[in-house]
Amino acid sequence: MVLLVSLLVLSLFCLSNCEGSGWPSPDHYPSSRVGSLHFSRGFRNLWGPQHQSLNQDTLTIWLDHNSGSGFKSLRDYRSGYFGTSVKLQPGYTAGIITSFYLSNSEDFPGHHDEIDIEFLGTTPGKPYVLQTNVYMKGSGDGHIIGREMQFHLWFDPTKGFHNYAILWNPNEIIFFVDDVPIRRYPKKSDATFPQRPMYVYGSIWDASSWATEDGRIKADYKYQPFVGKYNNFKIGGCTTNDNPSCRPPSGSPSRSGGLSRQQNDAMEWVQRNYKVYDYCRDPQRDRTHTPEC
Repeated sequence: MVLLVSLLVLSLFCLSNCEGSGWPSPDHYPSSRVGSLHFSRGFRNLWGPQHQSLNQDTLTIWLDHNSGSGFKSLRDYRSGYFGTSVKLQPGYTAGIITSFYLSNSEDFPGHHDEIDIEFLGTTPGKPYVLQTNVYMKGSGDGHIIGREMQFHLWFDPTKGFHNYAILWNPNEIIFFVDDVPIRRYPKKSDATFPQRPMYVYGSIWDASSWATEDGRIKADYKYQPFVGKYNNFKIGGCTTNDNPSCRPPSGSPSRSGGLSRQQNDAMEWVQRNYKVYDYCRDPQRDRTHTPEC
């Protein structure tokens, strides 16, 4: 009898909290509030033009021993919702990073801000790692103070397109996967939150020195080309030229920001089951550099 009651309670919970594929429904879908944008209307090639092709609404970029490729938004933004759907390459992709991110590295070389979604390549039989990262006034000299949080995914990202997004507003940064919030980074001080305008970027490149198992496994170009596919681009943001009253879309049912209770439950489910690294829990990190922890 006790077992029967327990199963009934679990079933009722899943009816209201779980989608057919098994993960909790977030009850709010920010991507539905931002229209899709054709690549050419929002972005341009940044580097590696010979390693980039556009077929209808799908952008393909690839890396081989000659070059990788990257793209950049036409305008810079001071807040907004930024998303795209990505399909990753199966098989051996160790050392390779496929990314979608915000940055102002060209405007502030040596001390720029960045908000990252990065897919760290892997070897057959092992899952991709999705790395989220936030840093302020970082540099290219190896002294970047990263705020990495890493996840495995609850689906195979090589089987089809899935939506990945960053919501950045003056009070918080939220990372979404298929509208499920996986990480919320609230503003706790000016020193620990990016506030300068940024462009939107995507790229595929060789990061063998650190991407896979801390650089132990390198890119192997006998498996080239390494391919990333993007479509369903979404930008709902406030550019630097917009009226100061411009407000980006909300990531939750509340206009005041934050997450709803059901969104928080979904995020906690992801972090409990799929989070594999959290900089705030790393005993090797110097906490004086990350006071928000």
